[in-house]
Amino acid sequence: MTEVLFYHLQNMTVENVLPPLLEKSLERGWRVVVQSTSEERADALDAHLWTYRDDSFLPHATWRVNDAADQPIVLAIEEGNPNGANVRFLVDNAALPQDAQGYERMVLLFNGDDPDALASARSAWTDCKARGFDVTYWQADERGRWQRRN
Repeated sequence: MTEVLFYHLQNMTVENVLPPLLEKSLERGWRVVVQSTSEERADALDAHLWTYRDDSFLPHATWRVNDAADQPIVLAIEEGNPNGANVRFLVDNAALPQDAQGYERMVLLFNGDDPDALASARSAWTDCKARGFDVTYWQADERGRWQRRN
């Protein structure tokens, strides 16, 4: 069964939250697709993942490269699974893909300060529950550690 995690971002950005979550995915041996909603945003994330930390980088590519199938992380803007990913991250209100059941895990990062993002997340939550997915909601505590909420 597909597990869907909703990460409610408050006073934090996708740029701060995404890299550590991607690192954890790679540590587990998972392949990942990160779906955003525009080429510009995918390009910005691409640049960020190479430089977010001085002592590290995340091996990745965009969907445009010829060897996307060989990449551990692929940044995309449309549905599809170019690298046979186990996990799909959705950022910037990217829609839940039709093939969501084909992933072990879906992770939706949404901006808690944006009414449109909240509405989109609520709609996705309802859709995921209706499809029988195992759905959880996560929020950072005052120290920035993710806590599962009910």
